[in-house]
Order: sequence, then C-alpha cells, then structure tokens
Amino acid sequence: MIIKDNKTPVVIINCKIAALGIMRSLGDFGIQTYGVDDDRWSPGLASRYCADRFLKNFDENDQKGFLEYMLMVGEKIGKPSILIPTSDETSVFVAEYADELSKFFIFPRNNPQLIKDLMSKKEMYNLALKYNVPTPRTLFPQNSDDVMKYMEKVTFPVMLKGIFGNRLQERTGKKMAIANSREELIENYKLLEDPENPNIMFQEYIPGGDDQIFIFNGYFNGNSDCLAAFTGYKVRQFPIHVGSASLGECRWNKKVSEITVNFMKAVGYKGILDIGYRFDARDSQYKVLDINPRIGQAFRLFLSENKMDVVRALYLDMTGQEMYSIAPREGRRWIIEDSDIISSYHYYIEGSLSLGQWLRSFKRLEEGAWFSLKDPFPFFLMIGRLFKRGFTWLGKRLNIIRDRQSKLLKAT
Repeated sequence: MIIKDNKTPVVIINCKIAALGIMRSLGDFGIQTYGVDDDRWSPGLASRYCADRFLKNFDENDQKGFLEYMLMVGEKIGKPSILIPTSDETSVFVAEYADELSKFFIFPRNNPQLIKDLMSKKEMYNLALKYNVPTPRTLFPQNSDDVMKYMEKVTFPVMLKGIFGNRLQERTGKKMAIANSREELIENYKLLEDPENPNIMFQEYIPGGDDQIFIFNGYFNGNSDCLAAFTGYKVRQFPIHVGSASLGECRWNKKVSEITVNFMKAVGYKGILDIGYRFDARDSQYKVLDINPRIGQAFRLFLSENKMDVVRALYLDMTGQEMYSIAPREGRRWIIEDSDIISSYHYYIEGSLSLGQWLRSFKRLEEGAWFSLKDPFPFFLMIGRLFKRGFTWLGKRLNIIRDRQSKLLKAT
C-alpha cells in the first residue's frame, strides 16, 4: 500500500505500547507523529519516530487544564493534526471536548455518552441485550444485601469483574476473581468492592481455553460503516487466562465480524474499535465480553496482505484518501515480549505449556510490540524494565525466605 499524502501530522495522547505501534506504523510512511504523556520514558516517547514530546499528565480532575495544554500543542504544531487517544479516560476527554479540540485537531466524532456506555460493562451489557448481541449472564449487586439475594441466581463458578475494569485494577491490583462457592463469592466481594462506589458485577463463567477468546479490531467511518475489519484470537494472555493478549494470532472469523459490524452500526460508533468475545461451546455462540471504544494495544497483530492496519485506515479516511481493500494476513502472530515471558512461565508452572509447545508457538511470529531493527531503543528500555521487575520479584522472595527462617529460629 501507499499513502500518497503524508503531510498531516498525528498527535497521540498516552504513549504506552499502542502509541509505539502507531508511531512505527505511520512513521514507515514518513508521517510525523507527536506524543503527549507525563512519563518521558514511556514507550512511544522513546521511539525514533516521535517528532516531539509533550510532557503532561492527564488529570480527570483538571480536564480544563489538559484542554488548554492540548490547544497549546495544536498551536505549536501549526497545522491540523489527527488526534488519537489510547486510553479510556482520554477517549472520553476527546469526545467531551470535541468542539474545542476541533480548532486544531481532526478525529472521529462520537457522542460522549456512547463512549462512556461502551466502556462501562453494565451499560455495554444493556446495549447488548437491546440489540440482541449474545453476552454472558450478568448481575450487578449494589450492596451486601444484593449479594445474598443474587446468591440463589448464580451458578458456580462465577466471575467477579469491575464494571469499570481500570478502576478495579487501580484500587486492588486485580482485574477479576473467580468464586467456586458461596463462601468464596462473599469473601471476594468484600475484598474487591468499594462500598461507597459500587463497581463489582457477577458474570457467568464460560468454560474453555484461552484460544476460545476472540478479538475484533476495526475502523468505522463517519457513517459508522466498517472500512477495515480484522479478527484473531489469544494464544496466551497476561495475566494468564484473564488478561490482554501477550501472544496473538490473526485469524478471520466471519461470525465475530458480522456481530460487531452490525452492533456498531446500530449504536452509531465511529473510529477505531477493539472488542473481545468468548466462544461458548454449550450453545455455539460468540458472547461479547468487553468493548474498548479506542485503539487496543494489540492492534499491530492485525495486518492485511497489503499492509493495512486500523491506524492506516484511520489516517486514509481522515485525510480523504483512497481506502485499500482488506484481506487479513491469516496466521500472522504478534507478541508483547516482556509480558509473554512472564505469562509463559506461569502457564508452564500450571502444567498447560511445555517447552516444545512454547517453541512451536513462535513459528508464525512476524512482529513484536517492542523489538524493531528500525527503532531499537524501546526494546532496550523494555529489557531494563524487565530486569528491574525481576530484581523486585527476587527481593520479595528473599524477604519471604528470611521471614520464614526467622520464625523457625524463634520457634526453636
């Protein structure tokens, strides 16, 4: 593929793994990219493709201040730029301040309430029911009394998740929990829930391996028509069984694509979308698990035979250029190197991954989130962080061993 007009710059808010992929994807075509993040060592800002770095923290409690900063960024760049938020919070920000931001930036325009509804697992569940999209049975307790009342309705095992997953992870360090009994359900609810700000839901557990979790990545234009559609599945996850794809494979799934395209057309969504499903063998249905109304960090897993991805589709559409046809690159694999090292270790420990299986899993690997010969520095940044994480883990293990030895000495 060729991008004939590469003069429109791109500004990325929140420069983690997804931003690094965006900068490399567009940088290969000579498109200037700029990053906004509060961490000068974030992956995107470390890329050679990042033309300039703007160090600013997004504070939900001071969005007017961030708006003023973004307008300054736009004025400094000096020409209309495509704006890409990569986090939930900044996606809502762009939707809510679209009129002000449009003075300097180009981006798909969405109703802010739609973005909030798609991010909330409770509102997403209601939308799925409204538009007849299969989804796991889910309950939303508001307090301990509801938990006791719902106890008769749940079938174990049951999953406890955050209605807003990021909020739960920030508060507890966990994305979810699985309860196999009434006692575990009550215990986990007390551990995870914030009584002053209810955020926990009970969701039906769908049996099946990680390879039954499917991902849709796509781009929808101003009429909510899908111009680029990709699907794939998770080979491994981090954290294992419940996390994001650490190793994924691009594999076309017509049913998943049809469900998503019809769903997003019905709700009127525009822009890049990342959505997850689990296949339920009990009724042979693909059931929606979560929706990210923004770019996902694994978007570079999805590439067409002519090198199209969702970011390039966005760029072509936003600049009024010809859109290329999409034929997904079947079997392509993509990896987040540091996450997959850790997840592979845990799969091995639980007995679900052998050394031979691990080696064979890289057979069709084409790209890493961190490694690039053209842009090597972020990879070395990742190596440094991985060693730091390893030394931290080792230090904790040594402290545990010392504590045990100390207790044994006292006991004797």
